[in-house]
Amino acid sequence: MADALPTRSALVSRVLPFSCVDGPGNRLVLFLQGCNFRCPGCHNPHTIGLCDACGDCLAVCPSGALTFNEGKVHWQAALCTDCDACLDACPRSANPKTATMTVAEVLALLCRYGPLLTGITVSGGEATTQLPFVVALFTAIKAAPDLAHLTCLLDSNGSLAETGWQRLLPLLDGAMIDLKGWRDSVHHALTGYGRERVLASLQLLARHGKLTELRLLHVPGKSDFLDANGELDADLAAFLQQLGPVPIRLNGFRHHGVRGEATSWQEADREALTRLATELIARGLGPVSLPAIC
Repeated sequence: MADALPTRSALVSRVLPFSCVDGPGNRLVLFLQGCNFRCPGCHNPHTIGLCDACGDCLAVCPSGALTFNEGKVHWQAALCTDCDACLDACPRSANPKTATMTVAEVLALLCRYGPLLTGITVSGGEATTQLPFVVALFTAIKAAPDLAHLTCLLDSNGSLAETGWQRLLPLLDGAMIDLKGWRDSVHHALTGYGRERVLASLQLLARHGKLTELRLLHVPGKSDFLDANGELDADLAAFLQQLGPVPIRLNGFRHHGVRGEATSWQEADREALTRLATELIARGLGPVSLPAIC
């Protein structure tokens, strides 16, 4: 079985060789294609869907980087100018500029950049929609003497079931999980998905000391982390307190990359995020961090 791990493959939307914002240190980030959430305010909507080879993107590509062959859309990176017209034209929020990568190919990248890296973060889309690949990749990294020093982190929406987490826990150094709404109705409005599994994931990861960061997204006029009096929702405070001392990162909604109805949403300002941070700190939660720019 171990011999087969390097042949496992995943549909990859993008590889970022170096990042200092996707976990601690300097990290290689693998953005996998496909997400089970449908967040109206997604900043990377082209990572949500899977290409159905409709061909709409071919007509808008100015450089001829996209072709249609054997029932599939093919991307030629050498011809691409990264104008992203294809992403704007896609009716499925997909990305025709994806690549299928094996575990062995990712390991080769890590060997190339390894001396400069702290670890790898697998993100998305939603990374856990391609769970067998993630398990195989982390297994291979932990088994490689020249890569075992790298930490393996997951950036996730928290929708994975407990059985999935149990497969990952022995290999996972930590996970960064988004909580985009507190009440179930608000979470559903902001993600298209209920909150139950997300809360269960947070609890499970916290119990095992694997919750690297909890991220709260503030959307003015839609978020419900603060109550009508501007104080931290009491039930949310109780939930966060039982997780223990977990780093909390606040993110404010911005228009960058969003489409559709969310383009008319109000952006979060520094004052609103500071107010939320103050409430969290007053309850003894955190440490709490804010984005550098908002």
